[in-house]
Amino acid sequence: MKIRLIEDGNFPSWLRLLLILVGTGLAAIALECKLSPVAAKIVLLLGFGIALVGGMTSRAALLKIKPFDNRYKKAKDSYKEND
Repeated sequence: MKIRLIEDGNFPSWLRLLLILVGTGLAAIALECKLSPVAAKIVLLLGFGIALVGGMTSRAALLKIKPFDNRYKKAKDSYKEND
């Protein structure tokens, strides 16, 4: 069984959920643990960023948008003139 990180132009549901959970976990760690202020800010922003990617890809999956699809290359090539 081969694990694919992109299925049908989007992340699979298990990866989207994992990104959201890891992101919120990092944000919670940054807020609750006694880290230095600079390290806490970095971990908090990293957590929010990871959760944001997971949330946006979940919305894209709901709307049937394929953000990681390569079809735009075919469309771009179709506009080239044949010499």
